[in-house]
Amino acid sequence: MVPRDSRSGRPRALPVLLFLPLWVAGCAPAALGELPAGAAFRAAFSDQGVAWVTSGRACVARAPSFRVTCPPLPPAVDVAWNGPEAWAGVPGLGVIVTLDGAARTVNVGRVAALSAGRVYREDGSAVTYAGEPARGVAGRPSAAVTVGSAEFALVEGEVRRVADGAVLARGAAFLTVTPDGAAGSAQPQLVTAEGTYRLTGERLERLDTAGRVVAATPHGPGRVGRVGALVVTVDAAGAVRAFNVDLTPAR
Repeated sequence: MVPRDSRSGRPRALPVLLFLPLWVAGCAPAALGELPAGAAFRAAFSDQGVAWVTSGRACVARAPSFRVTCPPLPPAVDVAWNGPEAWAGVPGLGVIVTLDGAARTVNVGRVAALSAGRVYREDGSAVTYAGEPARGVAGRPSAAVTVGSAEFALVEGEVRRVADGAVLARGAAFLTVTPDGAAGSAQPQLVTAEGTYRLTGERLERLDTAGRVVAATPHGPGRVGRVGALVVTVDAAGAVRAFNVDLTPAR
């Protein structure tokens, strides 16, 4: 398990600073209650590290140390990586904010989901990280991912390709990145060209391309993704674990 550090490190941009005392003092519990159920725990992975949000609290852990930082922000609904920057969406203020490094705030409206390339609002409309209009989806997305130049969103259990609105899968609980796009899944998983890594709630499994379990290690509920050459998991308590591709501990 990696060391934790909850200090914020840098001041936030002016709009967040102005509103933060009011949120912390009186509005945070109500705002948490207003977040959608699907926002209870989400995570995003990149070569830079892992970011996640648990019941409104957004955190980030950068590779290779994976030291955890949870800046003091109003309740967030989702997180994502846009290039080297980790962002959180704060619907109550209608902004996205960086989680560490240089403090940046962009006015985007009420955020519902973030991908690496777009910010999706509660009404399904979307903007870029620069605040420019972009193609959205019909309905409120509960998750979104960018794969190459393509955008995919999970809307009421449907995996949709944003470019044309095509429904690729139904009845999905999670949106899973695959080597050639995105798919729906019943459990959190990572699909690679070599096989699949799946969290069952009791263990982390590695499956080969034929679907056979070839390795496993005890692990509770969480999320799983790729950070560089590592398979990385995070749970709702903020415990980050890193594994080699054969599921041996990386550190």
